[in-house]
Amino acid sequence: MSKWLLTNKKADFKALARANGIDQVTARVMVNRGVAEEDFDAYLHPSLDQIRNPHDLKDVDRAADLLSEAIDAGKKIRIIGDYDIDGIQSTYILHQALLTCQADVDYVLPKRIEDGYGLNSHLVEDAHESGVSLIITCDNGIAAKEAIARAKDLGMMVIVTDHHEVPFAMADGKRLDRLPPADAIVNPKQADCPYPFKEICGAVVAWKLVFVLYEKRGVSVTLAMDFLENAAFATVGDVMPLVDENRTIVSLGLERLRKTSNPGMAALMRVREIDPDHLSAYHIGFILGPCLNAAGRLETAEKSTRLLEEKEPEKAWVLAEDLAALNETRKAMTARGLEDAFTQIKEGDYAKDPVLVIYLPKLHESIAGLVAGKVKESLWRPCFILTDASAEGLVKGSGRSIPPYSMFEEMNRCKDLMVQFGGHPMAAGLSLRRDKIDSLRRALNANCTLTEDDLLPKIHIDVPMPLHYITISLVEELKRLEPFGNGNPKPLFAVRNVLVRSLRTMGREGQFLKFSLREGSSEVEGVYFGDARAFATAVEEAYGQGSWEEFCHGFRRDLAVRMVYEPQINSYRGRKSLQLVIREIEPEGD
Repeated sequence: MSKWLLTNKKADFKALARANGIDQVTARVMVNRGVAEEDFDAYLHPSLDQIRNPHDLKDVDRAADLLSEAIDAGKKIRIIGDYDIDGIQSTYILHQALLTCQADVDYVLPKRIEDGYGLNSHLVEDAHESGVSLIITCDNGIAAKEAIARAKDLGMMVIVTDHHEVPFAMADGKRLDRLPPADAIVNPKQADCPYPFKEICGAVVAWKLVFVLYEKRGVSVTLAMDFLENAAFATVGDVMPLVDENRTIVSLGLERLRKTSNPGMAALMRVREIDPDHLSAYHIGFILGPCLNAAGRLETAEKSTRLLEEKEPEKAWVLAEDLAALNETRKAMTARGLEDAFTQIKEGDYAKDPVLVIYLPKLHESIAGLVAGKVKESLWRPCFILTDASAEGLVKGSGRSIPPYSMFEEMNRCKDLMVQFGGHPMAAGLSLRRDKIDSLRRALNANCTLTEDDLLPKIHIDVPMPLHYITISLVEELKRLEPFGNGNPKPLFAVRNVLVRSLRTMGREGQFLKFSLREGSSEVEGVYFGDARAFATAVEEAYGQGSWEEFCHGFRRDLAVRMVYEPQINSYRGRKSLQLVIREIEPEGD
């Protein structure tokens, strides 16, 4: 079970509610999200003027000048992106924008297994042989010091657009950034970059450059707004925090996506049977985005870029169907990998490891990050999944972390054990020699300062709210706080001493529960997609309940529970009713 924490920020909620025409509950949730009183109106009404000035990005004007000069000189430009959602959307944005500027431009997306992540010397050599004069990276490049040095040796110009952490070294207790020798570096994570919001994705960095380039080329900057939906898609797909301008970009980008004129986007929504009118950040993160990612995992990410660039609806439909089928294959591979990971954890000596390092030699390396993420969510411990690489004696892998553990920082502390690594506080990629796996595991755990409390999942409750206070109009109002996701989670509420009038199992294997709940004169349905058997065990311990079958068919009629929930509106045949999605539930006990 998780640790329940009540978020208890103070404010005059009645006054905030009156001033903004909202319920006190909505006002309290907004305060819990860190929204200042003076920012309430902007938060409730996202607008384009909330998107920050691109000229604040260090080197963005220089990068635009270099591109403009290359276009005027007829020089060949190559975009080198990445094989994930952010890299795909970044590549699309830059490619289409440069074509609009009449550039001689093409793009290359690295193959995950053959090329690895980002720019490398092999891709540089290929570009040189193809007559490329200027390389521009997107969603990568900040760590490609050797490859960029090689490009400079060959006489090419290099522009880096990226958003990843800047590699660094410590000297005399001071952090020194290790920047590549590029002609321009556009990355808000640079120490001397004045851009005020550092958490934009690679596609947003590329999009900001497009605004500046269009200004210099005399192209209407309103045309740059065509890429808002791509920037929004990438922001969600790369799990960026939905705060500050990210929330605005996604909110306005979703509006555009619902009416997209891009045949590829439209086809993918149709193939996945998503009603555009109800498109949300959830659909991007869990249904559409994985289809774009699947190509980069199992084939080539260029197939996803081709989908975005396809102008003919019939061809776009075929590409969308291919990507959806690849994603189904990916899902099956992930399930098998997850089973193998839990088998190794169960049979191995991992109980004392706060940081998990799991070696699965037969796992497809493109699935490592997905498996690591699912293990992390299940056990709430940072997890690295390693698998054999194509190079003899090397392994590659991905890591996923929990908030108290900065994965990139911790990897820096034992960087001598790895051949290559990079990433974010919450996610990372790495390669190392096979004989260094145990050393890495020992070093990460020896350095780890995570406490027992850190390793306990936390559920942050916004408001203790009795059932009688929930109304359809309140749930509709809470939707104004969307999009929900990383940094802006769905509001959660808590209630105690709710009586269970009835329950039944749901799901193909009866693994979920549906409740009829009563508090005073208020009754509402609730669904629970957590561990039903664990809840049954807790009831048995609290009340002396019998077996699972007895629990399902003859539970105590005086069963009282406390729970954390999110309210939803259930629409059926035109009728709306309230329904609770129960996140955590426990018996009150005697």
